[in-house]
Amino acid sequence: MSPSRGRAGALAAAVALALGGCGVLPAMPEELAQSYVPEVPAPQVGSSGSLTPDGVAAAERMAVRVRNVGCGTLSVGSGFALDEHTVVTNRHVVEGSSELQVSTYDGNDIDVVTVASSSVADLALVRTSEPLPQVPGLAEGDPANDTPVTVVGYPSGGALTTSSGTVLGRVPDPLSMGMDEVIVTDAQVVGGSSGSAALDEDGRVVGVVYAGDDKGHSFLVPLSLLAELLADESAFVPLEPCR
Repeated sequence: MSPSRGRAGALAAAVALALGGCGVLPAMPEELAQSYVPEVPAPQVGSSGSLTPDGVAAAERMAVRVRNVGCGTLSVGSGFALDEHTVVTNRHVVEGSSELQVSTYDGNDIDVVTVASSSVADLALVRTSEPLPQVPGLAEGDPANDTPVTVVGYPSGGALTTSSGTVLGRVPDPLSMGMDEVIVTDAQVVGGSSGSAALDEDGRVVGVVYAGDDKGHSFLVPLSLLAELLADESAFVPLEPCR
């Protein structure tokens, strides 16, 4: 067995231990959007990518905060610009909403036009009426093991933060979101980080954060799967608001 396959097997076992009801993670709350990551201290704000004239890193300008106002509920998440009017985030961040609120790094609130999600992976697309400040672009393929990554998002719906780490390998999807394998990194994420972009050293998207555990691991929807779904016109279907 190769070292990489051995590492992936060990990681899968560790994830199963952390998520398999052994008392390591806190009890699952009723709100799905808050159950994917543990409550741990948020990482410190850092700089990533090229600075723009206003002194904000390009990697931070492309991230957005997503607030889901549901029918009697309120949850928060993150997202990033796919193009000038499209935000990528997680399905669990936007489902069950009566109103979605998207805001940029400078506090600008952008109106949402449509929301669609995929049933194959924990992904959603949010169309906006106004242009987004920065589009990071997608990498050419999934990141190799030991690739440095930076996660940019809004943990707990608060300040914009970045968290750095490396790609550790691939593991079976720990949350059974219809993916065979997902990418695992040691970049720390917390509640509200769901939907954040994971960027390579060139500031290109290599995956989408959708989960984390209390061991400091973050789990990514692979870029290859995101690209495959974006190429399929039937992959994303409109989400109905809650009643």
